[in-house]
Amino acid sequence: MKKLITIVTFCLLVNFGFAQSSNETPYVVKKYPSSQIKSIDINTSGGGITVIGGNDAVTRVEVYIRGNNGSINNQEIEERLNGYVLSYIQIGSSLKVSSKNKNNNMNWRKGLSISFKIYSPKNIDTQLNTSGGGIKMSNLSGNLNFKTSGGGLSLSGLSGNVIGKTSGGGISMTDCNDMVDLSTSGGGITAKNSSGTIKLRTSGGGLDLENLKGKINASTSGGGINVARVSGELITSTSVGSIDLDDVSGNIKASTSGGGIRATVSSINDYLTLSASAGNINVDIPMSKGMDLDIEANKISHTTLNNFNGEVDKDRIYGKLNGGGAKIRIHAGSGNVSLK
Repeated sequence: MKKLITIVTFCLLVNFGFAQSSNETPYVVKKYPSSQIKSIDINTSGGGITVIGGNDAVTRVEVYIRGNNGSINNQEIEERLNGYVLSYIQIGSSLKVSSKNKNNNMNWRKGLSISFKIYSPKNIDTQLNTSGGGIKMSNLSGNLNFKTSGGGLSLSGLSGNVIGKTSGGGISMTDCNDMVDLSTSGGGITAKNSSGTIKLRTSGGGLDLENLKGKINASTSGGGINVARVSGELITSTSVGSIDLDDVSGNIKASTSGGGIRATVSSINDYLTLSASAGNINVDIPMSKGMDLDIEANKISHTTLNNFNGEVDKDRIYGKLNGGGAKIRIHAGSGNVSLK
């Protein structure tokens, strides 16, 4: 395989007189034929990463540099860059871009934030890693892997196999499809207008899910859950908040240990499971359908159960409605259930 290798360090940057930095103008711009680029590998420890897919004939790499302690002039940037190595390496169809601090003991206030913005082909594989900033990705399709310890994830128009993780921020996702696996320890998750097999996890915030289709698994131990217009299979849970399900359909399982549940269910395929350890459950379901009911609570209020065969008490309903069918299990440990 033909190998094309270009390595650029600070010395080369000075010799070739690249554009100086500001909040608007990139410090460095590198260009590559898009037909040669099939994957991108980016590493930086002090800044963010942005990758935007398109159909341009040229793949463009832009580098933005600023001081960790705020704005600094061009002379200070050049002096501080002596402590860093910037590299751009193309090996075959793989483009590798990185910034590295030569001195791990450098005073943080004397350091630099080096961010990358890439305009790439839409069909691309990525491996992105930063510990000091957020990651933004849009209009991309492929094996998309990315991770940050110091910022959020902003994702739109992604498809393929999408795997992302952050320890220090929230996640915003819209118009994403296929296989999506996202997690954060430090913020909430918003997911909208997406479909496929979607797995979302957070330990430090709530979940806001809207207009999703497919197999959805979303959990949090640090906030409430709001769901609107989700169809397919939904499995969701929280340890410390309430759950609000509006216009959900398919197979649904929702549980909370620290709040109540309100659910409006348009249709049920095989099962509906709702459980709340310490809150009330209010659920609106299509009672004209055949269902196997298993409902327990401190107190149950309900509309008239026509064509029901089974047990009905103030704290338990168990039996078949309209000849039986979908499995309906609703348990409120110390709360009440309202069924209509």
